[in-house]
Amino acid sequence: MSEPRAVAVVFRGDADLRRSATPANTRLAPIFTALADGGLSAVPVVYADEWAGEVRDQLLAASGVLVWVDPVAGDGDRSVLDAVLREVADAGVWVAAHPDVIAKMGTKEVLYTTKDLGWGADIHLYTTYEEFERAFPPRLGADGIRVLKADRGNAGSGVWKVMVPGGRPGARTPAPDEIVVVQHALVRDETAEEVVLGSFMAGRAPAFSAYGGTGRLVDQAFCRRIDQGIVRCYVVQDRVVGFARQYPRGLSPEERAAEGFDPDRAPSAEQIMGLPSRKVMYGPEEPALQVLRSRLEEEWLPAMQRRLEIGTDRLPALWDADFLFGPETADGADTYVLCEINASSVMPFPAEALPALVGATRGALDHSVAG
Repeated sequence: MSEPRAVAVVFRGDADLRRSATPANTRLAPIFTALADGGLSAVPVVYADEWAGEVRDQLLAASGVLVWVDPVAGDGDRSVLDAVLREVADAGVWVAAHPDVIAKMGTKEVLYTTKDLGWGADIHLYTTYEEFERAFPPRLGADGIRVLKADRGNAGSGVWKVMVPGGRPGARTPAPDEIVVVQHALVRDETAEEVVLGSFMAGRAPAFSAYGGTGRLVDQAFCRRIDQGIVRCYVVQDRVVGFARQYPRGLSPEERAAEGFDPDRAPSAEQIMGLPSRKVMYGPEEPALQVLRSRLEEEWLPAMQRRLEIGTDRLPALWDADFLFGPETADGADTYVLCEINASSVMPFPAEALPALVGATRGALDHSVAG
């Protein structure tokens, strides 16, 4: 790990994997191959909190660090690793993405802090349970459906759709003892549960005590065009390198066009929460998504950088932004609403992302040497 341009690629694993990991035998093998083809020496670094000190020493011997560690996982959060990464970055090693950058753009709070930049919707931020208890029920009654998101989470964890019976907007404010319909995005189908509103809200209280009392809840308007799926934009620093499309069960273009498709048996927008279908990947030049690409690269991303004070060289080496379809304009054009940003551990991704990732890594290391 003493090569001047060695790149440490960090990912979670157990002791057996730490002993046996090679560039070829992990799920990140395509990344190691691309880095090697680009003239970089990439070294696997398997992480767990119990050997954080050993990992720190490995990273300090590298020129750069690429991190594929979920911020929230079944075996713990990233608080210990993030402290190691900050120490390594302070020592002059390039770290992508830096924990401070993830904290700015990779949590659900970014939906609130950037909601006026053109990709936002009706979004509110609750910083205390008392605020949530007071303000959420009238918003739920007014809209009929709202989506609650814990500030930190992945794969749908901590994301709930809450609906008054029927989901009709303009209803009166539901009382704490009234029944509402909830769906958890982690389930990824139309499974719904009827619960007492007050009990459901009380169950969200731990979100505010999480992470040393800094936890938040984001309250977002439900996008009623969810039946048209979601678009994921893959980005290397400030350039879109590809897309993915994902649809609700039974509602992909192929399924809609199939003989025997029965729209009456397809789930309605009000029933949909998770998107269980496979991701269909596209390159950055996909014609149908050029308006979205242009707006993201030329308008929204620069505005986010200014708002959050993140220079281009500090943006994650590979990240993604998920967009839902907002209301159509008067002339029938699509609008887009930011659903979330994933600033770490992006997987899978389009093949076009790899050469761009290698180029960004080489550029960052060159800049570090020159600096």
